[in-house]
Amino acid sequence: MPLETLETQLRRGVLEYCVLGLLEERPHYGHELVQRLSRADGLLTSEGTIYPLLARMRRESQVLTEWQESASGPPRRYYRLTEGGRRALHEFRSSWRRFRNAVESVVSLEGAK
Repeated sequence: MPLETLETQLRRGVLEYCVLGLLEERPHYGHELVQRLSRADGLLTSEGTIYPLLARMRRESQVLTEWQESASGPPRRYYRLTEGGRRALHEFRSSWRRFRNAVESVVSLEGAK
């Protein structure tokens, strides 16, 4: 499998939880989430990815939205974590640790010794 395809599949699997993790810190507006995720190498390739994800997360009651006035332009839609979003993030963290450790134990060079 080409590396680009592999990274795309990995990103697709964790992007929702990365957004939830950012929203656990504080509410963010969409473009702000895009900027934060873009700074983390390999997590976001386009803005067109985040808005459909946020809409789905809203439908699934993981996030709530609120419009707030902006000093530098039109009002912004801020996203904040719901209790359901917190539970999903907590479950992901627990599963992620187990999964990451299992993968590392199999694919790491140290595990091959």
